[in-house]
Parts: sequence; C-alpha cells; structure tokens
Amino acid sequence: MKPTGILFFPAFDWAISPTHPEREERLLYTRDQIFEEGIMDLPQIREYKPGLASLKDIARVHFCVPNVEAQITEAHLVSAGSALVMADAVMNGEVKNGFAIIRPPGHHAMTVAHGNRGFCNINNEAIMVEYLRQKHGTKRIAIVDTDVHHGDGTQEIFYHDPEVLFISFHQDGRTLYPGSGFMEEAGGPLAYGTTINIPLLPRTTDTGIHYVLDHLVMPILEEFKPDIIINSAGQDNHYSDPLANMAFSAQGYARLNETLAPDIAVLEGGYSVESALPYINMGIIMAMAGIDYSNLKEPDYSPSRLKEPAGNMERIYQIVDTQLKTFRRRKEVIEKNRRSGEMFKTSHESIFYDTDYISESQRNELRLCPTCGGFRIINSSARHPNGKNYNIACIQLPIYACRSCQEQARDAYTTMNSSDTYDLVYLQDRVKDEYRTTSTRTGEERVL
Repeated sequence: MKPTGILFFPAFDWAISPTHPEREERLLYTRDQIFEEGIMDLPQIREYKPGLASLKDIARVHFCVPNVEAQITEAHLVSAGSALVMADAVMNGEVKNGFAIIRPPGHHAMTVAHGNRGFCNINNEAIMVEYLRQKHGTKRIAIVDTDVHHGDGTQEIFYHDPEVLFISFHQDGRTLYPGSGFMEEAGGPLAYGTTINIPLLPRTTDTGIHYVLDHLVMPILEEFKPDIIINSAGQDNHYSDPLANMAFSAQGYARLNETLAPDIAVLEGGYSVESALPYINMGIIMAMAGIDYSNLKEPDYSPSRLKEPAGNMERIYQIVDTQLKTFRRRKEVIEKNRRSGEMFKTSHESIFYDTDYISESQRNELRLCPTCGGFRIINSSARHPNGKNYNIACIQLPIYACRSCQEQARDAYTTMNSSDTYDLVYLQDRVKDEYRTTSTRTGEERVL
C-alpha cells in the first residue's frame, strides 16, 4: 500500500488579528498532538514540505483587483502552493491520498477578489482544480465541502462548470454565515444539477450526516464518476466549535472521511482549537491512512449528549429525496436551457466582504452555448478601503470552451479595452493558459 501524504503549513506570520479565531494556533495544537502520538513516524505516512504557488496559478481562477499582489501575502502563496504540492504527489503516484493541513483558508473567496471575506482572500481548492486540469489533464472533478459554513466561494467559481460537481453540507444558511447554500442553488443554466447543497438544521449529529453521506452523497458520486475527489475539510461542525451550532464528533469526521475516501483533503475552517481540532485532524489522517481510529475520542466526549433533535431526520429525508431528483434530472434541464433560444443569461449579485467591509455590485452574463458550457463576462464595481472605486470587466474563458466561445470571448476583451467605461479589463483564457489585464486609463497590458 502507498502511504498517505501529509503537509503542515501553520502560517506563523499571517493572522487577521492576534486574537482572531483564524490564527496559527489552529494548526499548532494539531501538530503537537500528531507528533506526540508518533503518527508521523509510521510507514503509512509520508510528510511533505510546503510549496509556493505562482501568480499565474492565482490568476487562473481569480480576477484580483487591482492585481494579484494586492490581494495576497506570501502566506497565501504558500497555502495555495502547498495544496498544489499535495496534488502533484497524488497525481504522480507517490501517495495514495493526501491531506494538506494549511492556512489561510479559502472556500469563501469568489472569482472576483476585491478583499477578504469569511477569512478568505483566494480559494485554495479552486486553484488546485485548475492546476490539476492544466498540468495533469484531469477533467471530471468532485469537491465535497464539509465545513459548517456554506462554501459559497467555491460554489460561485464552479456554478457554470458542468465538469465540476460541488457538494456542500453545512448548517442551514438561515442560521449561520454566509446565509446561502439552499437547495434551490443548483448550478447555472448549462451546469444545472452539478451544485448540490445540503443545508442541515442546527445540532445535527453524526447520525444525520452519515445518513446524508450514505443515501445522497455517495450515490451521486457513483453516478457522476469523477476522476478525482477533493474534500474541502472544514471541521467547525464539531459539537464544541464556538462559531457554529452543530454536533459532530471526531469519530464522526473520521468515519465520514473513510466513507468518502477523498484523493485530496484540504483544511478549511474549525475554531475549537484545543478541544477538537487535534482529534479531528488525527481522525482524518488515520482514516486516510487506513489506521484503526476506533479508540479516538475527545476528552469531553459523551455520546449521551449528542442525540439527534426531533425533526432533524425528517428534514434530512426531504433533502435527500429532493437533491437526488435535482441531480438525476440535470441533463433534461440543461438541454431545455440550450433550446431556450437565449444567447446570454444575465444575473445581478451584491457581495459583501465582511472582513474588509467592501460592498461589491456584479452583473454576470453567461453565453448559452449550444455545444459547450459557454463563457462568462462579469462587470464588477466596488469601493476599496483606500477610497478608490474600481469598475472592472472580466472575461472568463473556460478550459473546455468551444472554438466559437473562444473567438467571442477574445473579441470581447479587445472591444472592452477601447472603452472608457472600465478602469481595468481582464481576460482569463484557460484554453491558452494566458491571463491578461489592461488598464484602460494608460493602455498598459500585463500578461501572466
């Protein structure tokens, strides 16, 4: 048997504030416990050193305003780069699977990045997905987000991508940040059914989530047949987490990971720093490595306290039934949308960056292509903390775009460059793996 790859990056030099929940202690207690238990000395484990993502890796996913450097620190490059190290190790056959225990986190970061929202500037898993496509030719990818907060950034990035299945189970958005992740959010017109949200009621326990896993998540994965499964491994569903109100245990997380069997797990949230994270991370590592975790328990674990509240299971049965139907009728809905006769589908979004207090207004246009997933044009405006207002245009050309979409997207970039409507015009050309930004004020173009 090949070993399981493990990589630690606690980001000693990055924190939103010295007392903020998202700080380096989140990983340090885990590291101490794992080394104390001798897990890292076992032949089933291979440790990897952090890596460094390039600016191009970031631009492959994000339109950073005004540029990539303005939205990241070196810690962000190392966190994202470490996920890429783990991806290479798995794809090169060095390990059977891998767990990147890294920070800063990323699953709330969306395509356009004006600042930090939900503790996230850039999206580690999304950067890894596009890296896997460009470097390893991976096509069909599933992301299962197990964070207590809805992975709204990852959802938005892949909402129009029919080759990426995004499944998120989380505490119901009516009761928790970011207030999204409802069952009606099922994917764009040409990618319907590849976004599956599972909004769970507060105090859901291991019993509830494992029912969802066995009767919804695994059947969908078996039908979708992804080339690789990525676990966006948030750990704040734990019963002791101070930022949420769920009731999972470390044993429950380990069993979840064993059932899901992800190829790569990437750490997201989890803020019960001392009493939960060391045990959850230990359980995930043991499950991925095939090590018996039956004796793993938190010091205060009491199964009698973790009973599924009345009504939770009825809600779960409804979710499973609804979302299986959503997934299984996806082709029917997509074909109907292709035949609608519309050339472009337009939507408007208002996005709030809760960490940096930035309000963004977006207008999205998706080309309803008859042969591929189409391309996107995003018009975005926001006032930054420095007082400068940015009005930008972003053209996003997916890696599997048809020739017609390629030509139209590149023409749109050229046309918008000559307009004085925008401060900056971006072209994200994943077909050529080329990323351009033009300042319409100076005419200067930057290419990554």
